[in-house]
Amino acid sequence: MNRSAGMISSNDFRTGTTIEIDGAVWRVVEFLHVKPGKGSAFVRTKLKAVKTGSVVEKTFRAGEMIPQAILEKASLQHTYMEGEDYVFMDMGTYEETRLTADQIGDSRKYLKEGMEVNVVSWNDKPLEVELPNSVVLEIAQTDPGVKGDTATGGTKPAILETGAQVMVPLFLSIGEKIKVDTRTDSYLGRENG
Repeated sequence: MNRSAGMISSNDFRTGTTIEIDGAVWRVVEFLHVKPGKGSAFVRTKLKAVKTGSVVEKTFRAGEMIPQAILEKASLQHTYMEGEDYVFMDMGTYEETRLTADQIGDSRKYLKEGMEVNVVSWNDKPLEVELPNSVVLEIAQTDPGVKGDTATGGTKPAILETGAQVMVPLFLSIGEKIKVDTRTDSYLGRENG
């Protein structure tokens, strides 16, 4: 094993790099290499805690070695709920992974039984669920559709079958399937079929 295994230089930070600080996993959201006229170069970062979602700003010396958090991803299917637990299954091995609502966090508003997601683990502990970039869900609640009101470009709130709320065009009604961007909570279009 080479000496640098498990360590990363602050010079090699990229958006999305995961590092370990004080036993927790942080993802680099933003970084800026600063070379002042006097003194040593440094790297200013914005880090997001993978588990809690909190964001901190932290400065590292240029070239400082930090433990890298190697995350493992497994494609699992959300099969059912048991009490408060979300149960996911590896469709190859039929092994089950259980996650609590807290572990899944905000992503759970788009989780539907039968949906394939990436479960991200660190040291064999599940950390987070990565949703597909877009999902197709049915509108469960919204004001009645207004026919012919496609020209105004107005929107109204709609609650989807999983409980997520998104803004949709006025002409959509309950029971219609729509495609939603899970990263921005935005309506992408109708899904036919």
